[in-house]
Amino acid sequence: MELIKIALLALFSYVYLFLIAKIMGHRQIAQLDAFDYITGITVGSIAADLAVELESPMRMVVALAVYGSMTFLTNMVTIRFPRSRKLVEGTPTILYHNGKLYKKNLKKAKLNLSEFQALCRQQGYFDLGQIYSAVFEHNGSLSILPAEQERPVTPKDLNLNPQQTTFFTEVIMDGRVLTENLHRMGKEEKWLKKQLAEQGFQSPKEVFLGLCDQNDKLTCYPTDVS
Repeated sequence: MELIKIALLALFSYVYLFLIAKIMGHRQIAQLDAFDYITGITVGSIAADLAVELESPMRMVVALAVYGSMTFLTNMVTIRFPRSRKLVEGTPTILYHNGKLYKKNLKKAKLNLSEFQALCRQQGYFDLGQIYSAVFEHNGSLSILPAEQERPVTPKDLNLNPQQTTFFTEVIMDGRVLTENLHRMGKEEKWLKKQLAEQGFQSPKEVFLGLCDQNDKLTCYPTDVS
């Protein structure tokens, strides 16, 4: 009987934690700032206790509700009152600019030179001379503005006017036609079968992933049968 109660509590805590996470917003599953990180750990710990708390589970339920509500309210406050973001989220810090490293700002960000260089290398910059500015964001990521002579060439630099790239829509996934997506694009399965035949596919089941752009171009990735 006790094992059944534990199983039911674990299931309840799983569903309850999911609902709390939805209320708290996608920030909990995106890159976290310090506040979200601490809150996420605490909520997870409380949910784990709730899964095995047989005597008074309501204490954990209330605690989860309080943490979830406070996180939601804090997010609303930072949206409504931008000045409060400095207190809750912190501010970006310039670590490098125009050939100069800011020692005080590195210390403020609690980064040593090796860690700073590692963050630069992770973004493909092995030579600081390639960088014009490096900003340490409040969520712990490093934003880099490359030196003008090091930035990638753009079509505008070459006086070109390429056609705008648009989002792709999944019309086939794991061999199954996504009819709703197909109709949203104004297409029917007859059109899809014709496109597949032109690419050598006899059936949607032979396609692992099929993507269609706004120009009606269908890109198919065949199912790996090996």
